[in-house]
Amino acid sequence: MQTESVLTNVRASKVTRARRLLKRGFREDDGLFLSEGPQACREAALAGRVRDLFITEPALERYPDVVAAVTAAGGTVSPSSGAVIEEISSTVTPQGMVAVTSMWHNTIDDVLNESTTLAVALTAVRDPGNAGSIIRVADAAGANGVIMSTDSVDLFNPKVIRASVGSLFHLPITTGQNLAATITRARELGMQVLAADAAGVDLYTGTDLTKPTLWVFGNEAWGIPQEVLDLVDAVVSIPIYGKAESLNLATASAVCLYASAQAQR
Repeated sequence: MQTESVLTNVRASKVTRARRLLKRGFREDDGLFLSEGPQACREAALAGRVRDLFITEPALERYPDVVAAVTAAGGTVSPSSGAVIEEISSTVTPQGMVAVTSMWHNTIDDVLNESTTLAVALTAVRDPGNAGSIIRVADAAGANGVIMSTDSVDLFNPKVIRASVGSLFHLPITTGQNLAATITRARELGMQVLAADAAGVDLYTGTDLTKPTLWVFGNEAWGIPQEVLDLVDAVVSIPIYGKAESLNLATASAVCLYASAQAQR
C-alpha cells in the first residue's frame, strides 16, 4: 500500500493538480476527474480507476473497504486534512474523501448492439443533477447503457458524478453523439425509439413496452426538439392522476425505464 504522512498544505503541488480538475478543460487535458464521497470513491476504486485518494483520518477509519479497494488496484492513499479536502471538493460540506479518477471513453457500439434491450439517449440535457440521476435510474432499471448528445452536459462534471452516486461506473456511457445517427443505429438493431413528452400517447396503453427500446429524454425546461420528435417511432406521455402539472425529468425517466424493464421481464 502506498501511503503518506497527513497532507496539510493546501498549496502542495498534488493538491493544486487535483483542484484544477474542477474545470472541464483541465479534466480533458489530463484525462482525469474527481469522484467525491464514500459511494463514488468506492465504485471508482472497485472499477480500478482511482489514481489517488485524498482522505481524512476519520474517514480512513470509517471506510477501510474504500482504502482497501484503492490499494488493491495500485492507487495511492493520501491521508489529508479537512482543509485539503475542502480545497479540492466542489461541495459545501465534503464527505471526507476525494479521488482523482481516470476517464474512459465508450463508443456507440458499447451501448447499442445485438444484446441491447433497453438504452437511454439524452438530448440537450444540460442540468448535471438530472443527467446524473438518469444515469442512476438507468443503472437501477438494468439498462444496457446511456448515450449523451453533443449538446448535453459533460459526463465528468462533479455534479453529474455526485448525482449518479457511483452508477456511472456500472454501465457503458458514450458522449458527444449525434441523436439522428443514434436513432438510425437503434433501428438497424430492430429497436423501437420512444420519446418522453407531455403531448404523447399514454405510456401504459399506447405502446408495446416488451420490445427492445431506446428511450429519448430531453431538456427539462425546453423539452425534446421537434426535429428529434419527428425521428422517433412514438412520443409517449406519463398519465397524471393528481393535480401536479408535470413530473421532473429524473422522475419521468424513472417511470418510463421501470415500465419498460418490468414489461421486458
